[in-house]
Amino acid sequence: MDSGHSPEANSGITTGCFPQAITQRCNGVQKTNPMNSKKEIIVIGGGLAGCEAAWQASKQGCMVVLYEMKPGLFSPAHKNPDLAELVCSNSLRSNSLENASGLLKEELRCCGSLIMQHADNCRIPAGAALAVDRKKFASDVTAAIESKANITVAREEITTIPDSKVCVIATGPLTSDACAAGLTRLIGKEFLYFHDAISPIVEADSIDLHKTFRASRYNKGTPDYINCPLSQDEYYMFINELLNAEKVPLKEFETLTPYEGCMPVELMAERGPETLAHGPMKPVGLTDPQTGQQPYAVVQLRQENKEANLYNLVGFQTRLTWPEQKRVFSMIPGLKKAEFVRYGSLHRNTYLHAPLLLLKSLQLKTQPRIFFAGQITGVEGYIESAAMGLVAGLQAGRYTQDGDPVSPPATTMIGGLLSYITQSASANFQPMNANFGILPPLPGRIPRKKKKRLLTERALQDISAWQKKLNKTA
Repeated sequence: MDSGHSPEANSGITTGCFPQAITQRCNGVQKTNPMNSKKEIIVIGGGLAGCEAAWQASKQGCMVVLYEMKPGLFSPAHKNPDLAELVCSNSLRSNSLENASGLLKEELRCCGSLIMQHADNCRIPAGAALAVDRKKFASDVTAAIESKANITVAREEITTIPDSKVCVIATGPLTSDACAAGLTRLIGKEFLYFHDAISPIVEADSIDLHKTFRASRYNKGTPDYINCPLSQDEYYMFINELLNAEKVPLKEFETLTPYEGCMPVELMAERGPETLAHGPMKPVGLTDPQTGQQPYAVVQLRQENKEANLYNLVGFQTRLTWPEQKRVFSMIPGLKKAEFVRYGSLHRNTYLHAPLLLLKSLQLKTQPRIFFAGQITGVEGYIESAAMGLVAGLQAGRYTQDGDPVSPPATTMIGGLLSYITQSASANFQPMNANFGILPPLPGRIPRKKKKRLLTERALQDISAWQKKLNKTA
């Protein structure tokens, strides 16, 4: 089961002293990186995001030192000493332009992505998906990085962010304890999360509003929630299917220790058939206008973004497989034909409270010389991580040359992800993968099928125009 979860190679952040020159022999060529270079950038973490960031910065003439703790130290998930190791699935999801993931890939190709170049070169048969030979992919990316004249790969763990260097932190969702401690000192404990318990998100126009009603409990405030009422029979049928649904097996490096406040719904249901009716599906304070009575149970949908075209299932953290989430949650009244743009999950994931910490350029608000990239910024998925690496590398390169940040338009999938992680309501911030719901809506009422095509055309036009603008200002 491909959950979209993609642990990047992680590195600690060590204080230590950074040498005045780092010398490494790569493919038989000795490279010396003078540490006093004005255009030098340090990248911490050799996963997809770190490699992409290093590559993009080097293309702008910067001297880059890429720190990777393997093979001296492996995380519990990593086995291959190469860079850009794919830890979970070897699928990078859909390659079709009718899919948000496919659009994101095409945008990255337009921007000269190292990761996309080698993913395409290492493709293996997988229908409409882009799957790769994981060993060849990691080997080829490693060779490309090591052969780049102005990139030095330092195989060591560092535990403290250097005081004065421009730095891109791409340590991934399995950031080591030493690294996490360094980040905590940098940004504060309250801004760093160590678990990922997220609920599914559906597109608003795929909800059957005839079978739902808008209300807040006890009519307090405005009717902000879409409520899906269940009868007693519907509730028990739902509970039965939930309990018997297939779950994603835990990885050997994962331990299921969820907080009580983010317990998976299927785990709560195991405590007794009425548990959910007194928990996230409690109907108290709600009256169904069609019956004039309180339903037996209710699933509430909460607005996810300011455009109100995405809604999440409140309290529905889950470890069900994606097909089972689609099957079981479609039993909820109003969600029979729901389009899921993100499925729920529960796994170890270190990520930032990005809306409070990061600028759209992925710079730390309090220290603009520090950039973040990859899943630690609050995106989900291999390609989403690479996309944030591309942006961070480009922006870090411009920063060293006193150039202004130039972020992709919000109408592009890359820009939409940046807007989501940096401008979301901070109270309910959770990681997100690519989906059409994060893009600004088109004007007027447009059929769903046509809408995705028009959003794709707009995104590709705008990413092309942005890339041309970037080339002119380079």
